[in-house]
Amino acid sequence: MSKPIFTGSGVALITPFNSDLTVNYPALEELLEFHIANGTDAIIACGTTGEAATLTEKEHCEVLNFVAEKVNHRVPVIGGTGSNDTRTAVELSKSAKSSGIDAILSVTPYYNKSSQAGLVKHFTTIADKVDLPMILYNVPSRTGCNIKPATYEELCKHPNIKAAKEASGDISQVALIRSLCGDELDIYSGNDDQTVPFMSLGALGVISVFANICPQQMHDLCQLCLDNDFVSAQKLHFHYIELMNIMFSDVNPIPIKTAMNLFGFDAGEFRMPLVPMNANGYHNLKDCLTKYDLIDKYKTFK
Repeated sequence: MSKPIFTGSGVALITPFNSDLTVNYPALEELLEFHIANGTDAIIACGTTGEAATLTEKEHCEVLNFVAEKVNHRVPVIGGTGSNDTRTAVELSKSAKSSGIDAILSVTPYYNKSSQAGLVKHFTTIADKVDLPMILYNVPSRTGCNIKPATYEELCKHPNIKAAKEASGDISQVALIRSLCGDELDIYSGNDDQTVPFMSLGALGVISVFANICPQQMHDLCQLCLDNDFVSAQKLHFHYIELMNIMFSDVNPIPIKTAMNLFGFDAGEFRMPLVPMNANGYHNLKDCLTKYDLIDKYKTFK
């Protein structure tokens, strides 16, 4: 078994924008330092939460270069480089490798989707052409495409395919993947609210939206699981479950970026087609952050 890409809490990092919706690099650097100082175990940039779908390829590469340079191997950096076009995924992954990141996160093809045989061909083509550890990203609710356990079993034979971010929401599927793949494929929860049950089945951590605003708390929860203290992890999970869930009360990353602005961090707005929360959703989110004493809390970390 090879060394894991990371264990614990990997943050699915937002991309902060200026008022003109260009990337706010000073805010991004500040955010990276916040995470490193507050327990985050890995940085995942240019994923769903980072609004990668609306970044140009040039911006995508520039953000990954910037994150890799500023983090400078203090924690692992994983770059989202997936595409529904295999050639584009290869080129993004090559660019990411040249930036010095530690691993890539590659989502299943969306819209055109794929057969299971197509998934094997897609991912192995990327893995053959880019010598970096790869995390497969399975999120059927967004892509309409599910990686089946038997397909995972085939894919994990490739030496560069090391792990999976499982956001299918299907705990039974995760159990079967673990049964078929064992230690040949590391699992990370792709859903904050399933971190504890996934880790009870042997997952090594989470790629987390919640960690954007509560990095230390998510690190601590994962560490309790890694220490096999599931009783304490369960208590922490129950304490934060309402906050975790409200981050998905609208399309990700709308709630988390809104929460970060209320938190006191300049996350900026979203790129269309994402739009601000409606008034009711906004007030519910603000009430929840108030309950957890997180309004304007960011200034205490600066």
